[in-house]
Amino acid sequence: MAGLGQTLGRAATWPLTLAARAVDPPLRAWQRRTGTGGMAAVFLAPNLLIFSVFVLVPLVLNFAYSMTGGTGILLGQRPFVGAEQYARLLECQDYTRPITCREDQFWTAVGNTAQFVIFQVSLMVVVSLITALILNRDIRGRSFFRAVFFFPVLLSPVVVGLIWRWILQRQGLLNLIMVKLGLEPEVWLNDRVYAFAATIGVSTWAHMGFYTLILLAGLQAIPRDLYEAAEMDATPPGRVFWRITLPLLGPNLAVVLVLALIRGVQIFDEAYVLTGGGPGTSTLYLTQYIYESGFASLLREPGLAAAASILMGAVLVVLTLIQLWLSRRAEGRKAR
Repeated sequence: MAGLGQTLGRAATWPLTLAARAVDPPLRAWQRRTGTGGMAAVFLAPNLLIFSVFVLVPLVLNFAYSMTGGTGILLGQRPFVGAEQYARLLECQDYTRPITCREDQFWTAVGNTAQFVIFQVSLMVVVSLITALILNRDIRGRSFFRAVFFFPVLLSPVVVGLIWRWILQRQGLLNLIMVKLGLEPEVWLNDRVYAFAATIGVSTWAHMGFYTLILLAGLQAIPRDLYEAAEMDATPPGRVFWRITLPLLGPNLAVVLVLALIRGVQIFDEAYVLTGGGPGTSTLYLTQYIYESGFASLLREPGLAAAASILMGAVLVVLTLIQLWLSRRAEGRKAR
């Protein structure tokens, strides 16, 4: 049986072995001619090609669309209008009052997105940090609870939105529980405040496991000797957290903050399925505005949607650079 298994194994791997032997001579010749750097270029080329096709080329096309007008889909059918689409988006008498802007829905979406990012990112960082601190302790069933908190990350955003819509709708699970407790049911998703809070809570629930994992890895990388020394000195737990845990967790917190900020600005799936941007425009976020302007509205305006996405991308780049600069500056101060 062992001989038969080895024979079947060799037969199964024979095509791969033959392919490896076929490409080995040209790769060796290329390495002798170009060195290690040339070989690195060979292995990076497929990834760079995929990145170019699916990221760089669409980015260039998106910028080209933002400089055109009309409702045509093909770029050749669209007249060149220069920066008119950007001027249209930015034309406003008072940026704090979207109704005074030419594209009032755009600025409504910008305001909603800014509020969402402030509240959701703050909540995400705090909840993920507390969860990571709890799961880092020696508690019973720790592996089980780690899996439970990470499980929502594995779900599709659309599935997350549908689950919570079923829970929060008028005839949903939450109102059923409230009725059983003798309370009056609420129309959660038809109230502006509740709907906005629901998008924040659902998004935090869906993604906190990923950020908790990052912070948990950072906590486990902190040397235990520091905690043992602090325990020998009878250092209060609060002082240990502020003087040892939080400073050493700084790089992980910076990563979490940047990633949460990028994801927060790009919020779309869960909110769109959960509320559809309503009631009214209370949960209309920037990505949904771009989607509806370019694809979903009766009068499609791809140029306007492309210009809005370019502006959003520019803001994301600036915010990310600021966050990275602040984190590096803080690390430099600690190194001194």
